[in-house]
Amino acid sequence: MATVKELKATARPKAGKGAARAERRAGRVPAVIYGDNKPPVTISLDDKALRQSIFAGHFLTTLFNIDLDGQKYRVIPRDYALDPVKDFPLHVDFLRLGEGATIRVSVPLHVKGAELSPGVKRGGTVNIVNHTVELEAEVDHIPQFIEVDVSKLEINNSVHLNDVALPKGVKPVLREGMTLVTVVPPSGMGEEAKGGADAAAAAAGAAAPAAGAAAPAAGAAKAPAAAAAKAPAAGGDKKK
Repeated sequence: MATVKELKATARPKAGKGAARAERRAGRVPAVIYGDNKPPVTISLDDKALRQSIFAGHFLTTLFNIDLDGQKYRVIPRDYALDPVKDFPLHVDFLRLGEGATIRVSVPLHVKGAELSPGVKRGGTVNIVNHTVELEAEVDHIPQFIEVDVSKLEINNSVHLNDVALPKGVKPVLREGMTLVTVVPPSGMGEEAKGGADAAAAAAGAAAPAAGAAAPAAGAAKAPAAAAAKAPAAGGDKKK
């Protein structure tokens, strides 16, 4: 079940960069609510409250009830911008959610059981191939994250999207066979296997010339014997 949080907002009658800068100087963050075939609503939010929501995690998969002067808007964040230096929020876009809406969301992966993985115990490393999964979900069933259990993975084994049980009302957008997590071997393991294969190939290569040398030697031994057998017969013919 999706988490729903509350945020209080005030109306922001003026748009534009100048008005947005004035809001930030006053300790507020400009934002907009759009979607559901209704006109956009420009608002501003308390900087501290918004910052706490963003840095609490899972901000883009959290539902919010925004209270604007007593009117409630059910929304989900779709995008936000942070100051590149000071990391404070600059702007937020919220999508208004209608009754029974279904939306696409990018949900993070949480890996569990790494310490129990046989592959990890043998020196392997858990490699997260896709850190997020694109899902289509009913708004009341948006998962905060998708949990992936790797406790039984051997080296070079993987968990795919179709191996994971998704919550009710949720389905994948991308192919179900996409790889999520794999256990990769330690760096030396591949080199040792290659070294063993090279040694076997070298031994096979050395055996081939030895067999070739034995064959001419056998042929050379047969040739004088055949010549010696023919010589007396030739001498006997001359006496006659």
